[in-house]
Amino acid sequence: MALPTAALGGLALAGLRELGALARVCGRTALALRRLDRRELGRSLVHFGYDSIPLALAIAAFAGGILVLLANANVQRYGARSILGWAAGYGVLREFGPLLTALVMTGRVGARNAAELASMSLGGQLEGLEGVGVDPFALLVAPRMVASTVAIGALGLLCNLVAVLCAALFGQLVLDVEAPTFFRSFAALLGPRDVLASLLKTVAFGATIALVSTRCGLSATGGARAVGRAAARAVVSSAAALTVLDWLLTVLASRVL
Repeated sequence: MALPTAALGGLALAGLRELGALARVCGRTALALRRLDRRELGRSLVHFGYDSIPLALAIAAFAGGILVLLANANVQRYGARSILGWAAGYGVLREFGPLLTALVMTGRVGARNAAELASMSLGGQLEGLEGVGVDPFALLVAPRMVASTVAIGALGLLCNLVAVLCAALFGQLVLDVEAPTFFRSFAALLGPRDVLASLLKTVAFGATIALVSTRCGLSATGGARAVGRAAARAVVSSAAALTVLDWLLTVLASRVL
């Protein structure tokens, strides 16, 4: 019994330390928001958001087609092809769209952010900034966290739109469901609450990726391999956090929205 108890205690302490480190990053970022560097914010928005649009659109297009096929399996079973738009749209807005976008952006945005911060931390640039009286959180960290959250939130909305449009297209080409029929059930059975739930999920996912990747980048130690380890840790940790957060937000949205 002593060994399992010690192991559980060690895991609990490690979890508390990690939560404390994440809270510290949040606190320092919040204090630096008033002084964040707008030039770095704009650059990060381009790198994290604009440069990710082609990948996000490609994923959204395939997601729309896959959701139509999955929704049609149930729709056909009950002979209700007229609600295909609702079935596919609900899957896009409530679950598949936000989570898939976040998981893809974890590898694209989270890994990049963690690797760049780890490289600057190991290279001494962050300590150098503090040495000359410049807050690295105001200059580098806060703009990146804000840009990541905003960019992933905006990409999520764009991906949802493209996924729904592609679902309508695939529905007509593959399943012979006319676009007016698709959008009629979509508009009749889905509303602002579904859009709000999707937006809240996507923004929360973006903030989670920003926070976890920043923590992984700033905590990197070792030589050159530490940069790769920080990027890999950011992807794995973000994916795990997103899975838990998705479950919590789904339960909350089902009761509130």
